[in-house]
Amino acid sequence: MGRRRPIGSGPFTLAALVVAILPLRPAGLWAALIGACAALPWLLGAVLPRRPRPYWRLSAAGLERVDPRGEVLLRYERERIEELALTAADGRLTIFHKFGRTAVGELAAMGFEPLPFYVTARRLGLPVRVLDGDGGQGLDHMAEQRLAAQEAELLAAVHEPRRLPDERREPTRLNAAPQGPGRRRVGLLGVLMALLAALVVARMALTDPAGPPAGTRLAAAGWTLAGMTALQAAYRRMLRDRPVRWTITAGRLVVQGGPRRRDRRLSRALRVHAADVAALVVGPGVRVDPVTGQPVRCPLSVLAFDHRMGLVARLPADGLEEFQLVHELHEHGYRVITPAARDPRPSGYGLDGLPEVFSQVPGGRLVVTDDGLGWADAAGEVVLRMPEDRLGGIELLTIGGHAWVRLYGSDGEEFFAAPLSALRISRTDLRESARKAGLPVTDAEYDAYLSAAFHGVVEAMTGPSAPAAAGDPPEPVEDGPGVLLDATRGSRIGTYLLSVVMCEVVAVLGALWLGDGLGGPLRTLSWAAPAGLVIGLAGYWVYDRNRDQLRISPQGIAVVSRRGRVSWTLSRATVGGIGIDESVERVPRLVVWSPAGRVLRQVTFPPDLDELRRACERYGLPWGPPDADRPAPPPPEL
Repeated sequence: MGRRRPIGSGPFTLAALVVAILPLRPAGLWAALIGACAALPWLLGAVLPRRPRPYWRLSAAGLERVDPRGEVLLRYERERIEELALTAADGRLTIFHKFGRTAVGELAAMGFEPLPFYVTARRLGLPVRVLDGDGGQGLDHMAEQRLAAQEAELLAAVHEPRRLPDERREPTRLNAAPQGPGRRRVGLLGVLMALLAALVVARMALTDPAGPPAGTRLAAAGWTLAGMTALQAAYRRMLRDRPVRWTITAGRLVVQGGPRRRDRRLSRALRVHAADVAALVVGPGVRVDPVTGQPVRCPLSVLAFDHRMGLVARLPADGLEEFQLVHELHEHGYRVITPAARDPRPSGYGLDGLPEVFSQVPGGRLVVTDDGLGWADAAGEVVLRMPEDRLGGIELLTIGGHAWVRLYGSDGEEFFAAPLSALRISRTDLRESARKAGLPVTDAEYDAYLSAAFHGVVEAMTGPSAPAAAGDPPEPVEDGPGVLLDATRGSRIGTYLLSVVMCEVVAVLGALWLGDGLGGPLRTLSWAAPAGLVIGLAGYWVYDRNRDQLRISPQGIAVVSRRGRVSWTLSRATVGGIGIDESVERVPRLVVWSPAGRVLRQVTFPPDLDELRRACERYGLPWGPPDADRPAPPPPEL
């Protein structure tokens, strides 16, 4: 079931609707053409193989995009690449070269997992760095160290001799729990709906052998659309809900997806022998979407590496319990590597980059001394000091609604980051004490907050400005650093299609309803359909050229049009949080809260949430809902 797909479902569905509306005679020919248009996608899918898609590969020649015939569509030569960079948040790949940098795309969309890509790049001599921003700011040393640690474990597993244990345990079988109704019930429901639509259309043809009237043809078009849509929806649901079954033995791994087959020779299961596997990496990965055929992220997968650090197989594990899977693999003698194994425990959260004494001193807290930073015990005695000459900078920022600190060395490299709650010091105390001691501390959010408050007081003292005349142009948004966030491309394309479809539906129904008085339905439809297409495209183009955009700046947040018209604006002092409101009684939407938790504004268009979060963190606007228990003016104090 995974190798054949219906081909051209959308065009053939549209063709079936057109045939159902046309006044064809006799009725038998009319019904036969409808059935042929409905069956052709499945017949073509059974005869023609699925067309392979282009893919990416990283080799000694460089990073290449290759089409199914083996021709290189795009190439980044190995000799011209100076460094590769990955963002920790979304896994975007950026290539640094002699004349700048080039953003390639997300690793998941390219079909790569971070660890195999990192290992392959290192084997080819390409340095790989992990960034914590949008591709051009600080480094995420924790994420980079995690990849290096996994690579070290993989190297150890490759070079350590592994003896296959005797098979003393019974084979372990793990089955993914179904996410919804059974696949058979879903498939049966889709088939029954399609058969019902076919019987109704056949009955209409038998009732009026000379040719059904306009109302009957319109009803037949509705039944045809319902039957084909139900069959397609059931088929897609069955593809997405293919259960994954694992059989784990000491000698091999067998992973099967889809329905069980009595004949094992016809099974499409993946088989990996234990002698070919050096280590198994269990964690989030990439899989091929069964409907679109594009690589997408998946919450759990298993990567099998051989003794040359090559990727042997990607084993799907969607729906399996990760705890059960990793322990069963380990108990059967496999070397298991998990990305979360190196994460600090909750008791030592944020202290992984500091010496062990930081987490071993009971009641310890971060303090500011005369010559730098220190770690004091419960009695107040400083047991560890960090001299000022080793500190290149102290940065205070907000991550996830909580205050964090980042420490930089004298060489400008970040060597520590942790929430202030784990260090038992407030943001105000650390900032003021460090400035009194002369330490290099920056708090961009606090400075932006003071600047906005100062300008607000000055504007209140100077009084309101003269009202603008009725014919004056709208006041533009204040110039300065900031970023404009537009609606996502998928949302815009979907709105375009919806506008065109609505205009086409109105044009077709109007031609059928009023066609007799305008020269006939076919003649009316011949000019009404193109007119509806033009009206839909032109109408949305007029709306799209003046759509709203979200502006994030140190002064606050505003919604402006592409022509500069300001719909609404909120100053920095009045914003208590920006994020998604997931109230039970409402549909989730993007809103702006006040510091007290009241909803101030709603954003009607959906921008890219990752870009919005990065812009809020960059310009000092709090991301996420405010604390409802106490009003916390930005920036947050812990």
